[in-house]
Amino acid sequence: MKGGFSEIIAFGPQPSGPESEEPFQLGLFVACYQEEENILATLETVAAACRDVGISFEIVVIDDCSKDRSVEKIKEFGRSHPDIPLTLYLNTRNEGLANNYAEAAFLLRSKWYRLICGDNVEPKETLVSIFSQVGTAEMLIPYNIEIRGRHPLRRIISRFYTVLVNLISGFNLRYYNGMVVTRRKYIMRWHSNSHGFGFQADLLTRLLSRGLSYREIPVYGQERQKGDSKALTFRNLASVAHSLQNILIRRISLALYKQC
Repeated sequence: MKGGFSEIIAFGPQPSGPESEEPFQLGLFVACYQEEENILATLETVAAACRDVGISFEIVVIDDCSKDRSVEKIKEFGRSHPDIPLTLYLNTRNEGLANNYAEAAFLLRSKWYRLICGDNVEPKETLVSIFSQVGTAEMLIPYNIEIRGRHPLRRIISRFYTVLVNLISGFNLRYYNGMVVTRRKYIMRWHSNSHGFGFQADLLTRLLSRGLSYREIPVYGQERQKGDSKALTFRNLASVAHSLQNILIRRISLALYKQC
C-alpha cells in the first residue's frame, strides 16, 4: 500500500476539509512494537490526560510489525472509544522509532506534536503537566525529577548521556530523552536522520540552534510495568553514537558558517 503500510484503520470522527488545515491542537504519535501488555493502558492514559486538560487531540498509532497481540489491543481501544479520532497504521516492515516519528508528523492534522511511547511509562499526571502548557513556548521539554523503579545504573548512564550531549552541543538542558512537544511543521522540516533513541537529542539540538523558545518541565516517570526495555540494545547504542556525531558536525558547521 501507499506509504509502506499493509493496512490503515480509522476509528472515531475523522477530520474533513483541505489537508493543509490543522483541526486539532495536539497530535499524538503512539509508537508500538511488541507492546500487547502495555499499549491499551498507554492509550487510556493519554486519552484521560487530554480530557483533563481540555485540549483537542488526535492519535496516530504506527505498529512496527509487532508479532504479539498489540494490533488486536489497539483495535479494541478504537472500537470502545468511538469519540476519539484514532488511526492505526500497520508497517509492512520494521522501520524503527525515528523513522516512524517523522512519518507520523506527515500523517497527523494538528498544530502541535508529541511522541508517546507505547510502554506506558508516563503517568497521567505527567502528561497533564505537559499538555496543560501547550502553546506557552515553541518547545516543551520534560525532564525527570524521578523515574520510579529505575535501576541506579540506568540513572548513571542517563546522567552521563545528558552531560555528554551538553558538552558536544554547547547547550545546557537537563534532559534530552524526554519527548518534546513542538510544532508539527518543525518535525516535517527538520526531523532527524538518526535512528533509534538518539534521534531526540539530535532533533532538540537542531531546534535549539534555530533559536526557538523552550520551557523545561519537571515531571515524574516510571519504569515499564511489563515486558523488557528495548533501550540498551546494540542498535540503539549505535544510533546514539550516530546522533552525537551529527550534533558535533552541526556545532562545527554553525561555528564556521553561521548556518545549519
